[in-house]
Amino acid sequence: MKQYHTIIKLFILVLLVSFGGSLQAQSGPPKPPVGKRWVLNPDFSDEFNGNKLDATKWLDHHPTWKGRAPGLFMASQVKVADGYLQLKGEKMEKDTLVKTGSKEVMFNIKGAAVVSKKTALFGFYECRVKAAATTMSTTFWFSGGGGKGPNGCDSYHQEWDIQECIGRTGDFKGQYFAKGMHSNAHYWYSDCEGERHDYRAAQVRYEDDEVASNDFHVYGGWWKDETQASYYYDNQEPKHQKFYDKITNKPMDKPMYMRLVHETYPFPWISLPTDEELADDTKNTVYYDWVRGYQLVDANKENNSNLEAEIQLYNEAVFFETAEIFVKASKTIEFPLSYKTNANKKIVLQLINADDKKVAEVTINALAGYANLKQTLVFKNIPEVGKYKLVSKLLAENDTKSVLDNNTLIINITQ
Repeated sequence: MKQYHTIIKLFILVLLVSFGGSLQAQSGPPKPPVGKRWVLNPDFSDEFNGNKLDATKWLDHHPTWKGRAPGLFMASQVKVADGYLQLKGEKMEKDTLVKTGSKEVMFNIKGAAVVSKKTALFGFYECRVKAAATTMSTTFWFSGGGGKGPNGCDSYHQEWDIQECIGRTGDFKGQYFAKGMHSNAHYWYSDCEGERHDYRAAQVRYEDDEVASNDFHVYGGWWKDETQASYYYDNQEPKHQKFYDKITNKPMDKPMYMRLVHETYPFPWISLPTDEELADDTKNTVYYDWVRGYQLVDANKENNSNLEAEIQLYNEAVFFETAEIFVKASKTIEFPLSYKTNANKKIVLQLINADDKKVAEVTINALAGYANLKQTLVFKNIPEVGKYKLVSKLLAENDTKSVLDNNTLIINITQ
């Protein structure tokens, strides 16, 4: 089933290219810090190619929130089919009173929520999703953590919204939510008097001419540490955000749950969905193609997961940061190198002089993932001044004959 849906998705992509359509937005994590490697985190990664929600990873409901009235989260509105996680909004047959806390609240719209069973702390997270063409939300966010505040009598709760949007415009103030990407970070703070405050970082926004329900888009967020995040929208350059830090200098310091939620937004800021659009199956469903989480590990740390190989995540290659470098003559030469591989590979580096003779060679293990290295060549004797070619060859771990990729860096050795 998984292979079948992957083939279907690739076939559709080929059709788009053949008829002049645009390729899907670029995905994958940003370049990792030097000495680190991105690897997929299986607890927050799902291609949704089965016929039911993976109960080892996800809840089909929100465990602590019924939904924002009049939209009630219902497990019946969650489905995995045709290669997608589908969250469907519909009108209830009749108004329904539901007890939420100490109150009874009226609901009349069916919404949906999928929540991770495990929590995440830092990392890069992305999803490819097509919004429903209604005023119900399409979201990709995290919340949880928190606890006792810095004064002992206060408390806090974290929320990190990579993307929140709706699928159509209208005559309401929040219609800008229908286009582009909108990223927020909330520091929910209850002071010692019990008053609750919503302290927010400056919102990060990407503008777009089309509404989010017209096509699939890739939304990504890099939770770098307790103080900052970066955001990624389709093929655009990243934008950055510093978390609110007036209460504590490390506001986002606890693990949070991933949440994929289809909800009603506060009226009248955003209008409630109409009965007509909720009854239209071409408009009332959010389609998540996939969600992926990545964690940073040391570049040389083994990883038992084979997810990268299963989904063929990367176009495997070796990269140099520039075409040419200049270094002083020495018994060691250091240079930056990065690579992307779906399975463990080997990289052979050969230094070739102006006479086309190999003067040095080293083989490094390229563990699966996206790595960023500072590589060093060591010589018995200081090499002669001149221009050299450093040639990289990417090889399968157990097949050193077939070159999967090659690249060249010009190294000028000077006095």
